Amino acid sequence: MYIEVCKSKIHKVTISEANLQYVGSITIDEDLMDAANLIENEKVQVVNLNNGERLDTYVIKGKRNSGIICLNGPAARKAQVGDVVIIISFAMMDFEEAKSFKPSLVFPDTATNKLVRFAH
Repeated sequence: MYIEVCKSKIHKVTISEANLQYVGSITIDEDLMDAANLIENEKVQVVNLNNGERLDTYVIKGKRNSGIICLNGPAARKAQVGDVVIIISFAMMDFEEAKSFKPSLVFPDTATNKLVRFAH
């Protein structure tokens, strides 16, 4: 049996930009992507703490150490600049493997979106 589990989480980052005219996705600072074990084009769920919105999209690599968190395309309607979000990715794995799997958890400074600490 396979189950879906949390693979990565960036906990509480602030939306720094919203670009309605872009095709779609979320741009994430490459430092945060590396810490969270995320790759470009990976599917993520974005949970907005300010308004309760949840959306699925995919990751675009942002400039390293920029602090960028930008919702693009229609997703830009789901949050405003300044909203705090949690970004989560999931993975399918064998039930037994999932029992010992440890997700990558990233805790940035919410004001700057710069990496403060992470755990694997």
